[in-house]
Amino acid sequence: MESAPVTRVLIVANRTASTPRVIEEVGRRAKASRCEFALLIPDVTNRKAADWTLETAQRNLRPAARGKIEGLVGGPDPFESVKEAVRDGNFDEIIISTLSKKTSKWLRRDLIRRVEV
Repeated sequence: MESAPVTRVLIVANRTASTPRVIEEVGRRAKASRCEFALLIPDVTNRKAADWTLETAQRNLRPAARGKIEGLVGGPDPFESVKEAVRDGNFDEIIISTLSKKTSKWLRRDLIRRVEV
């Protein structure tokens, strides 16, 4: 008997990485089908701060994901970080979590549309 295929999901977030909305979406995806999750925190200027965010977010997301969350840290350009992660990680889906329209540099840089293309 063959097991169900695994969907690889890349979560792209920084300061919103372990917000209730992201945790809820990860839980929804994990309930819908078998998934493996990776969290990419791009646009990192302070590696130490990213490690704290990454470690905390992984711990907070783990119950919703029903398992381990792979952690990835990207460089200063969020789009290039996503491209590199997708190239190396063979992902089926991408979840991008940003700050509000008012404060999000990613939205001003049109990150979501650029990743969709």
